[in-house]
Amino acid sequence: MTYHPKSDFMRVMFERGFVADCTDYQALDEALVKGVVPAYIGYDATAASLHVGHLMNIMVLRWLQKTGHKPITLMGGGTTKVGDPSFRSEERPLLTPEKIDENIAGLGKVFARYLSYGDGPTDAIMLNNAEWLDNLNYLEFLRDIGRHFSVNRMLSFESVKSRLDREQSLSFLEFNYMILQAYDFLEINRRYGCLLQMGGSDQWGNIVNGVDLTRRVIDKEIYGLTTPLLTTSDGKKMGKSANGAVWLNGDMLSPYEFWQFWRNTTDADVGKFLKIFTELPVEECDRLGALQGSEINEAKVLLANLATALLHGEEAAKAAEATAREVFEKGGIGGELPTVTVSAEELAEGLGIVQLMVKAGLAGSGKDAKRLIGEGGLRVNDELMSDSSRRYGAGDLAEPLKLTAGKKRHALVVLG
Repeated sequence: MTYHPKSDFMRVMFERGFVADCTDYQALDEALVKGVVPAYIGYDATAASLHVGHLMNIMVLRWLQKTGHKPITLMGGGTTKVGDPSFRSEERPLLTPEKIDENIAGLGKVFARYLSYGDGPTDAIMLNNAEWLDNLNYLEFLRDIGRHFSVNRMLSFESVKSRLDREQSLSFLEFNYMILQAYDFLEINRRYGCLLQMGGSDQWGNIVNGVDLTRRVIDKEIYGLTTPLLTTSDGKKMGKSANGAVWLNGDMLSPYEFWQFWRNTTDADVGKFLKIFTELPVEECDRLGALQGSEINEAKVLLANLATALLHGEEAAKAAEATAREVFEKGGIGGELPTVTVSAEELAEGLGIVQLMVKAGLAGSGKDAKRLIGEGGLRVNDELMSDSSRRYGAGDLAEPLKLTAGKKRHALVVLG
């Protein structure tokens, strides 16, 4: 669409590729020009860490704050007990309240890297929707809130429709989720004057429900803005590496592995990812994204450095780059490589190379490991390994073993 924003925030959103849809571009833009706009994104606590698929919207909150507005990070302590059915093929497993609290503590570590929290007008605040959802009176909620929802309309939302079209069960528990999320927006507007909810494009139906409910119940005009589903140039959903989810917490994925994920970006995605995941000027992102051949590799290193520095700090980014250069250019071991420790007891009868690869996360299964070895895709201490029956004892680990799968994935095996 062609819209020429007046506010700094909306200009950044359009220029850097953050906009999928908005309930009212002009009215939201005008509100952003008039004064500080509090805006929120909700995060259900289904895991102990967010992953790289959440990073686009975390950057949206960061830009919101940088352009003079107030970010609200909403933890779904209440909604996680229900589970968001959006575009899922089956019901989420239900978590205990203790596990949800534990997960929320894990999520909080990441936001502090990207946002400045405090009591000032543009300082971020963190909320937990359990605060108002846990004590709802069911009959009052049905009467005061439920009456504003049309089941016919709820069934028409793509997230619900796709599940029903596939004849997959959608429980009444999950069907309530969109009502609870809409109620969140109403409550955050009442309590904190929040004017905007943001989220991925899969949340469009839930966000529109909140806008409508708030208008109906307290006659307030509020807005919704969604970001596009981010896919790589080959059409895959962003957020997975060869070893699974790219977690943002350092104890679940090392800064080196995080750095390496960005370094492995395909050429066609470099410019786009620089715009979304770094704060480099747009013109520079376009220039770097247009480079060819070996020059694009230095742009990938810059992308990896900037994205890693935002999350883990500049020292971690420098250490990761130094390790990568040592491993790739000099054939060294590198101090930041993912490391797996094996005990003398485990090695007493010998550990097979296949088991070591699985332990180190370089293969998803023994079958994968054997296939990789058979295809000549494994090196041990930079020497080609062709024997999938090779076993290692404690004597073989007097020095660390460096395993290399393909050209880009490395791990150290050390005796602990």
